[in-house]
Amino acid sequence: MKKLNQLVIRSFIGPFVMTFFISIFILLMQFLWKYIDDLVGKGLGWFLITKLMLYFSATMVPLALPMAILLSSLMTFGNLAEHFELAACKASGVSLQKVMRPLIILTCFISMVAFYFSNNILPIANLKMNALLYDVRQQKPSLYLKEGVFYNGIDGYSIRIGKKDNDGQTLRNVMIYDHSDQAGNTKLIMADKGKMVMSEDERYLILTLFNGNSYEEQQSARKKINTHPLIRSEFDEQTIRFDLSTFKMTRTNEQLFKDNYQMLNLRQLTVSSDSIVKKTEERRKDFQHYFFSMVVLPMDSVKKTAAVKLPFVLHNFIANFPPVQRREILSAALYGARNAKAVAYDAANDIKIRNKTVARHMIEWHRKFTLSIACLILFFIGAPLGAIIRKGGFGLPVVISILFFVTYHVISIMGEKTVREVVIPAYKGMWISTFILLPVGIFLTYKAATDSALFDKDSYTSIFKKVGTKKKENSVSAS
Repeated sequence: MKKLNQLVIRSFIGPFVMTFFISIFILLMQFLWKYIDDLVGKGLGWFLITKLMLYFSATMVPLALPMAILLSSLMTFGNLAEHFELAACKASGVSLQKVMRPLIILTCFISMVAFYFSNNILPIANLKMNALLYDVRQQKPSLYLKEGVFYNGIDGYSIRIGKKDNDGQTLRNVMIYDHSDQAGNTKLIMADKGKMVMSEDERYLILTLFNGNSYEEQQSARKKINTHPLIRSEFDEQTIRFDLSTFKMTRTNEQLFKDNYQMLNLRQLTVSSDSIVKKTEERRKDFQHYFFSMVVLPMDSVKKTAAVKLPFVLHNFIANFPPVQRREILSAALYGARNAKAVAYDAANDIKIRNKTVARHMIEWHRKFTLSIACLILFFIGAPLGAIIRKGGFGLPVVISILFFVTYHVISIMGEKTVREVVIPAYKGMWISTFILLPVGIFLTYKAATDSALFDKDSYTSIFKKVGTKKKENSVSAS
């Protein structure tokens, strides 16, 4: 029995590791395609890009792990059934449940590791990735001067070069507009030749110009006199130093992102959601107190304000006041109604946003558990399904796995979206895919344990043949 367990585990580990990293690679390519515009042309080092990809790969584990378990379990039992190893086990008195037992234990262990990863490691990976991705997206593109195009990446300057030599440093026909004084296009420098080098600390770009002219249009000292003197000067050599400190990547403090719901574990999610719920209740109570204190008038004050000679009429409130005061009262009432409407709209919108925030916290809270349960359910779908179809490799198992996983993923996304819009509670939306696929796993496990020919076309054709013969017999008997 030990050799059989080792055989099953070895048959499972290889496809599991392979499909897991293939899934991570595919998702990583999707990430690079999505953020390619934010990564290219900013002078990011390979170390920084590798770190970003590692963080993203860690955040994609909840999506890749269930897919890997489904596909690897289906491939494992499909190979065993295709090579008649399952038939040999059943002939020796070993049932399918006993063959699946070591992988059930292994899958339970993987599910516990997945829960630990989702609760403790995934929030940190989300924090690191989002903070680094934010800094990368805020990073300015690297300095790159194109021929015949004005470059405005350096603050306060607009630079145009006619041609750049092969050495990457020598420039021809240089034109520089100096906007550092924020006075418009009043300073212009033109040179036949230039050479640019970086300082040793790469903080400054040193541009040395040769054989050029500078033009400066000065503003009049007296604002009433519309005169603009022009100063023109020639130079054989002039050096300009550009500050490139803004091109260096600055890291944002990660503590600014730590309160996001994706960066919290179970305990922190519980505390944060409870705090938001309490603040929402306080906001609702404050609004009710403010609204009733503003709209509901005390009856004593109404009687005091009303004219003494006029009888107090409750159903016609405005009739209790003199005609002169009625217009002012109506204007004040209209202003108060509009103010009350605005306050009510703001309060309702604020409460709605808080409820959505609580819903997102609860989504992440339930997601910690749904990952582990999804691994178990998809295993009980893939393993018996592989034993039934009796096909291994990357052919039919991959197609069936993709169909089941897409179904699971689409149902999960639909449930999560309805929870985000506060349509249904979080436990319903986050567990709906589990409730739907659990009976499928139980049904397939039962069919595989009873050697059911679920995907055998001969069994279905025989049923149709029987139905056809019965129809013929009934027609003959009727005639």
